[in-house]
Amino acid sequence: MKFQGAVVKEQGVTFAVVVVKKYVLSVRSKAQEVAQSFSRVFPGVPVILMAQDSRGVPTYRGRRDIVRFLANIDFRRLPWKEYTVSA
Repeated sequence: MKFQGAVVKEQGVTFAVVVVKKYVLSVRSKAQEVAQSFSRVFPGVPVILMAQDSRGVPTYRGRRDIVRFLANIDFRRLPWKEYTVSA
């Protein structure tokens, strides 16, 4: 499986941001399940899910303080990379 993600260290907090489809964010239990699955790739750090609408505007789901931080920055500045994990 391939996915886009970023590991960020900001203000002493390290966290991961993972790009998902928009429908994943619409159901809280689904979002929690998906975030939990990515915690195996990013152990020990909070995982924030990000989806974009048709205009490219991001929406985040995860720890509130991190989501607030991300909402106030340009997501294109995050250190994005493509990850590949075996199923």
